[in-house]
Amino acid sequence: MSNFYQPPESDLSKESLPDGEYGSIEKAISGNYEFSIGDVLSEAWEKTSGFKGTSLLALLFYALVLIGASMAMGMLVSIILNPAIMDPSLAMIVPFLVQMGVSLIAMPVVMGMLILGMKRSVDAPVSATSVFSYFSRMLPLFATMVLVYFMVFIGMMLLVLPGIYLMVAYYMAMPLVAEKGMSPWQAMEASRKAVTHNWFSIFFLFIILSMIMFLGMITVIGWIWTIPMVTVAFGILYRNMFGLAPETLA
Repeated sequence: MSNFYQPPESDLSKESLPDGEYGSIEKAISGNYEFSIGDVLSEAWEKTSGFKGTSLLALLFYALVLIGASMAMGMLVSIILNPAIMDPSLAMIVPFLVQMGVSLIAMPVVMGMLILGMKRSVDAPVSATSVFSYFSRMLPLFATMVLVYFMVFIGMMLLVLPGIYLMVAYYMAMPLVAEKGMSPWQAMEASRKAVTHNWFSIFFLFIILSMIMFLGMITVIGWIWTIPMVTVAFGILYRNMFGLAPETLA
């Protein structure tokens, strides 16, 4: 009997995907990877030393891109859709259009920050300016984001639990698009199949990382340590699951 909640599958075996250090696409999809929450957190904390400056400079770059994109998109949408003559019923779409435009521009930088954590996880050289290296994948990343949101929304409509499952299962989709150069649906399927093997462990790891981030923020200066640590922790998990492409380590 077919699984009603399972989305259609992409044939991941037809293309030769790049293997990297540690894990690989094939190993991840087959569930042939291991990690423990304690080991990930411990290694991430160790690798935070010497990474804080790079990570925080990358965060500053992201903030500048976010502010610039928000201002540019706000002005562009206001020019195209003049609020003074716009139908009030259409005015509701303006914030949505601005948010979509900002996401389109900022998402490559977010992925660049995560890939910094991946590089740090294997002690590869890191540079804050490398967060600007993924704008060539802007459209695939945006398409992946839209598809993931759509699938999670449909899942939430189907008794909520399928949506929660997909929210976690697709968590690696956009990093796979950025780091491996995969297509949106291919990355979503690879992420879903790989994460499903350890869904609960990954879910609880993300809960713990979210709590660490929250504690860092409420202590005002704690984020100086927690943001780099969480970035590296994500990189360690990705490394163990999928490995890193040679281009990432170059």
